[in-house]
Amino acid sequence: MTFSSENVTSLRAAVTGEVFVRGDEGMADAVAAQNTVVLHQPDIAVRVATEDDVSTAVRFAAEHRLPVSVQSTGHGAWKPVTAGLLLLTSRLDSVAVDEDERIATIGAGARWSAVLDAAAPFGLAPITGSSPHVGAVGYTLGGGLGPLARSHGFSADWARGFRVVIADGSVVTATTAENAELFWALRGGKGGLGVVTGMRLELVPLRTVFGGSLFFDTPDVETALRAWVDWTATAPDDVTTSVALLSMPPIDEIPAPFRGKFLLALRFTYPGDPDEGARLLQPLRSAAPVYIDGVTEIPTTAMGSIHADPEDATPVWDLGALLKPIDQDFVTTLLESVGPTADSPFVSTEIRHLGAATARDVEGGSAVGGRNSAFTFTLIGVVPPLFEQMDVVANSFLERARHWISPETNINFSSHVDTPEHFAQAWPPATFDRLARTRATYDPDSLFAFGPVEAVPQA
Repeated sequence: MTFSSENVTSLRAAVTGEVFVRGDEGMADAVAAQNTVVLHQPDIAVRVATEDDVSTAVRFAAEHRLPVSVQSTGHGAWKPVTAGLLLLTSRLDSVAVDEDERIATIGAGARWSAVLDAAAPFGLAPITGSSPHVGAVGYTLGGGLGPLARSHGFSADWARGFRVVIADGSVVTATTAENAELFWALRGGKGGLGVVTGMRLELVPLRTVFGGSLFFDTPDVETALRAWVDWTATAPDDVTTSVALLSMPPIDEIPAPFRGKFLLALRFTYPGDPDEGARLLQPLRSAAPVYIDGVTEIPTTAMGSIHADPEDATPVWDLGALLKPIDQDFVTTLLESVGPTADSPFVSTEIRHLGAATARDVEGGSAVGGRNSAFTFTLIGVVPPLFEQMDVVANSFLERARHWISPETNINFSSHVDTPEHFAQAWPPATFDRLARTRATYDPDSLFAFGPVEAVPQA
């Protein structure tokens, strides 16, 4: 793993984008992740401007035996890149919509917001993630669970093709008809297969959704949460909901109605007639006194408001898992650990309801993990001095809740993948083994860093 200043000069001359070497001014900003705790320090970073730049950088890395990591918007970084070549694809952010085919062609650096905006004039929408700030391609490569998950499935279920730079620097197309095994793997396998430069995503006819959040104040958190858990047992397949226990800090940056409060946010999305949506929501609206009612008909371009995920880079501690069906005993265990009286160090404890369309694989199959689980579970903290305490509280809860923890996770919800065993749990065993064989086919020398002993996935 060696290269000279002359090698770097040649690389700079061969690409349209920017090349940074460790220590260069501007490199820290170029490689910054969304999680400010993750500080990348690769040997070289290349902020590509074209697909040809990607090919050139990959060939350079192969020649000099540099492991390649990929970052777009920086949301998927789970550990620092401390060696090798980091490819930055944020400038590959084009989005084009074919109205007749209902297909969006999306560059590797495009965020969901750009896809939503491009599709909306045609009365179309992508099956997006919960945050429009996240990169569409990286999110889809791991599966992708958003506010339309139960009605429409994983984002990856709607992928119709990828352009990929593989380990020899060549560009291939992956579809059901061409490089079909690679296409299978890219729909849920996340990384270690090549560098995706673009994706074709099928869009759905959808202009508005009935969606938003109900907020319940501290005295009503338990009642509303227990009612939601019971309601999910018979929830309609075309309604997607989630809840988040929110411990809001008493700071001026937080809007006054939320400042310093402990709340339950109950998110609701129905992609149909708003009157029918209101009828379906009524049992949850009447479960307890609603502090703030934010559920109404909204354009698809506003779907990010349903989860209202923050967009600013911040220090983050998170832990993710998937759950089996949960019950009232689970709620008791959860509230004892992270409820209003628990003095929890977490700013958010989120549970998303799965099932319905997420449980059905696409024709021909995909590498998405987690289809057999009933819920996602995520703990999030943002105060670094409390990170050590978060480890203790989280591990204590996981031990108490082990009866409800699914043996399988999803790579997008796996958080800190620090061991080979944890990494393997992101897929069913047969899928994990097949992914390993596919990675070995397309990346026989393990050029693309991916996994617990490597660097970061494409994100």
